[in-house]
Amino acid sequence: MTTPRRTPAPPRERILTAAMEMIADRGLEKLTMAALGRELGMSSGHLLYYFGSKDELLLQTLEWSEGRLGAERGRLLARTGTARERLDAYVDLYVPDGHRDPHWTLWLEVWNRSQNADDAARDRQAAIEGAWHRDLVALLAEGISRGEFRPVDPDRFAARLRALLDGFSIHVAIGLRGTDRPQILGHVREFLNDTLLADA
Repeated sequence: MTTPRRTPAPPRERILTAAMEMIADRGLEKLTMAALGRELGMSSGHLLYYFGSKDELLLQTLEWSEGRLGAERGRLLARTGTARERLDAYVDLYVPDGHRDPHWTLWLEVWNRSQNADDAARDRQAAIEGAWHRDLVALLAEGISRGEFRPVDPDRFAARLRALLDGFSIHVAIGLRGTDRPQILGHVREFLNDTLLADA
């Protein structure tokens, strides 16, 4: 009698990539454990064994996506050029590409579900936000030290700028009429010109 061969589970990154692709192609509402399992050739029970819940799958997918964005952000901020040029690149990376941007769609869903999340999940979400904040504070501090930016408090200014970016980005991600990406980027650049540039 032969023992049936077990199909190995796909690597974690393949699962997270497939989840992100499903969100991009079909929308978050179509991402179910059963549908993702079919996409990967495994059962929804198998996925639940590895992730425990859909909430955990979504949070891990967001962490994975943020890891990729973090690497891209690091490359942008390490480039030569003025602090303002790199700040514009930071803003450009932050703001969604458009309505139903998959990363922002996922971000909004994870944060919506976080109302019932445990402390560990909230800490992981805070870590995502903290990485964006620390990079922005460092960039602002550099621009101030070079005389490009006004001598603002980098931490306070970063908190306010990110709140502005979050609000505008939500409008873009949900497709609120009259708030497309080019308009939002224009608003943010005007705000930075008025409040941050040393020669304004």
